Amino acid sequence: MKLTTRGHYSVKALLDLALQPGYGPASVRAIAQRQDLPAPYLEKLLIEMRRAGLVQSIRGVQGGYQLAYPPAQISLGHILEAVGESIDPLPRHRPNDDQAEDWVTFTLWNRLHQKLLEALYSISLEDLYYDARSWQASQGEAPSFVV
Repeated sequence: MKLTTRGHYSVKALLDLALQPGYGPASVRAIAQRQDLPAPYLEKLLIEMRRAGLVQSIRGVQGGYQLAYPPAQISLGHILEAVGESIDPLPRHRPNDDQAEDWVTFTLWNRLHQKLLEALYSISLEDLYYDARSWQASQGEAPSFVV
């Protein structure tokens, strides 16, 4: 599986929101600037994630987007699903009925696909945040809020 730009930007945006004090709102422009993302494209992704229920939009001068749930309750799988990422290993493939090795390969890829899905839905924003902070600490870097 390759994480596309769409998936990568979505994860970066939600990690940025997870870093907001009290998970308060952040503007698209502020997120885009901190994460070095194109604001118009980021806005489209955030709208998709709002429709999926992962973020809420807050109107007003101090408005923007904020997480709809604590970071521990939002998984990488939820984020990728919200923006239409697919990890199907063999889309539209049907094994040849008369070849055992084709069925074995098909079954193997389906099992691997299931394990990958389980992993994606078990990794939370909170996990990713702590992974990033641990790496920064191991590099001797001061904590940074850029993902």
